[in-house]
Amino acid sequence: MRIGVPTEIKTAERRVGLTPSSVRELVEDGHEVMVQSGAGMGIGATDDVYKGVGASIGSDAAEIFDFAKMVVKVKEPQPSETDMLRPDHVLFTYLHLAPDAEQTKALVASEATCIAYETVTDASGGLPLLAPMSKVAGRMAVQAGAHSLESPQGGAGLLLGGVPGVAPARVVVIGGGVVGVNAVEMAVGLGADVTVLDRQLDVLDDLAARFGPSIKTAYSTRAALEDLVVDADLVIGAVLVKGARAPKLVTAEMVKHMRSGSVLVDVAIDQGGCMETARPTTHTEPTYVVDEVVHYCVANMPGGVPKTSTYALNNATLPFTMALANKGAKVALEQDAHLRNGLNVSAGLVTEAAVAEALGYEYVPPDAALAQLAD
Repeated sequence: MRIGVPTEIKTAERRVGLTPSSVRELVEDGHEVMVQSGAGMGIGATDDVYKGVGASIGSDAAEIFDFAKMVVKVKEPQPSETDMLRPDHVLFTYLHLAPDAEQTKALVASEATCIAYETVTDASGGLPLLAPMSKVAGRMAVQAGAHSLESPQGGAGLLLGGVPGVAPARVVVIGGGVVGVNAVEMAVGLGADVTVLDRQLDVLDDLAARFGPSIKTAYSTRAALEDLVVDADLVIGAVLVKGARAPKLVTAEMVKHMRSGSVLVDVAIDQGGCMETARPTTHTEPTYVVDEVVHYCVANMPGGVPKTSTYALNNATLPFTMALANKGAKVALEQDAHLRNGLNVSAGLVTEAAVAEALGYEYVPPDAALAQLAD
């Protein structure tokens, strides 16, 4: 199969779809890989490095899309990229379609086969291609929040862990999934006063067993959420509903009652955000202020550490990329129910129920859409 890797063009995004080691695996299995010139610079991989493992180098995105049968990316395609998609293309990347009507419309119009990393599942019910970036984002959320609490960033001038004789900052983590666990781990490590909310008692049990008296846990009712958010110095939104828009749990009214210089970090912003006052930001302009509360809502947080993120992501995606290349998309999707759960758009049809519901499309089961693909 011909596989293309374009340079990511989302603002300040320096990850790349395939590492040199992943390219080598594909080439040695008999596939052709073309990488856009400069695509790997964010991870320290030059064009010569990619050539050394058997890739060819394309001069621009148009050449990559023209060459490729499968396009492997990291972030959702931007308008200039969706314009280059063809019905015979397989697109393998993060999509986050539920809050993005324009991208969904463009992918439907392209009739390409679009597989979203974030909805591929595993036997335990997890999301194995989302998990690596959730780990990175959870850890980065604490770093970003701690930095935003500094006075030059508009924060209250608090050191997250305090010092002897001065209390640490109060950190509230909403959601005890992969993002939440990693945020808690970082915040505890820095000595913060940490409370985590969730509605699943087994999740709270696991957190209590793992972190013991280092954290507090709370069942997430509206009252508990309001009390804890209003009293927090740093709130991290770590909520996920597979494929769907994130619920708005932190209301604008809560934000109005927070202390001046408090910080909100909305890790769910890719899925629309779990805070009413949240809107997507970029690494170049990561924060803004509402009611004297600093908001950090970067929509591609792991892109700030591209080397760590790209290698962690490829460790998870490579087996699926190999399956798609070796078997062809139709067969690979038919044979693997977990990969098939990643199919969001195919043959002009929306095949992810949460996306269809969020955006008003008719939902078509993946099997029905796959029947329309050529062998």
